[in-house]
Amino acid sequence: MTADLSSQTEQEDESYARARKRAEEIQGLYIHMLVFAVVNTGLFLLNWWMIRDGGSWWFQWTLIPWGIGLGIHILVTVAPVFSDEWVERRAQRIAAKRNR
Repeated sequence: MTADLSSQTEQEDESYARARKRAEEIQGLYIHMLVFAVVNTGLFLLNWWMIRDGGSWWFQWTLIPWGIGLGIHILVTVAPVFSDEWVERRAQRIAAKRNR
């Protein structure tokens, strides 16, 4: 009986640890998106203000590469192709095919 409770507690702890890790990943994405929006809005406004004095548009040169990086961050977080769980599921499928 004690072994069953210990095993159940370990499984709950492991499940909570995975859930917490996933929540931290999502939080990191939200922070990245917020910083992206705030900084690039500021750069746009600065660029817009400078154009009045005969400048040219340059803010897109920070927006484009950072946007690509943010897009990759979104894919990694939302599409779990790069997660540990995906790797484990894929390994199990490959092993099952080899054992047929």
